[in-house]
Amino acid sequence: MSIAITGATGNLGNLVIQELLEKELEETVVAVVRNEEKAKDQLPDTVEIRYGDYASYDSLVNAFQGIRKLLFISSPSTDDMERVIQHATVVKAARDAAVEQIFYTSFSNADHSTIPLAKLHLATEAAIKVSGLAYTFIRNPLYTEVFINSSLNQAIASGKLVANTGDGKLNTTSRKDLAKATATLLSQNNGQNEIIDLASSQPWSYQELATTLSETSGKTVTYEPVSYEEALIYFKNSGLPKPAAEFSASMNQAIAQGDIKEPGTDINKLIDQEISLKDMVSKVLTIG
Repeated sequence: MSIAITGATGNLGNLVIQELLEKELEETVVAVVRNEEKAKDQLPDTVEIRYGDYASYDSLVNAFQGIRKLLFISSPSTDDMERVIQHATVVKAARDAAVEQIFYTSFSNADHSTIPLAKLHLATEAAIKVSGLAYTFIRNPLYTEVFINSSLNQAIASGKLVANTGDGKLNTTSRKDLAKATATLLSQNNGQNEIIDLASSQPWSYQELATTLSETSGKTVTYEPVSYEEALIYFKNSGLPKPAAEFSASMNQAIAQGDIKEPGTDINKLIDQEISLKDMVSKVLTIG
């Protein structure tokens, strides 16, 4: 029997496979991918590569044969209706291939989050429950890398960190920490039909981020809170395409309203130590 990971050439899937291989499990690790050549370039020979496309039920049924645990990483599509259909196809294929347990990357605090993304994940959770599959819902918060990335070098250059997050706090977790926690879950003798929320135990604010940028770079960076409309204009002028600018401003508005501030405890039961805000900032800065 094997452990399979869908979306295995993506950022999170690839990291999960690396973490699983370090555990030297007896079970075969299977990468389910659309691009087999890309997977061969990325993954070691010890990983079995199988073709599977979220839009192709037959390919998924074939890919899921003999799988004991399936890590189903949500579709990267930006069209939520397309994602709903793709997710239903994956769940149906897993059921029909007799997968023993499905682990789905859902969204942190999905039950009460006002972020539109949560609706998609709740719909997928419902489909999994309807399927009768044994499940573990791994509810991931937003990736830290969405907010802490090389664009922060612009804030250092200008001395201003502009956002419409108000005094709100963010609950984010790095992909590396999520991969560690997920690999630990996959390697354990799990309970069935449970929810694991990997929200960080260390929420942070943009004021704290500005302070960390100042300390790390040695240059003064001031947080400048703005309105939604002002943020939208700022993001567009910074070079973001309109959809990305609207998404960023909307996400920040949810942060200002306290939508994603709730800390979690599950992640600290699965990994030794979370990557700190300062360490994340240090990795992405190019201080000249």
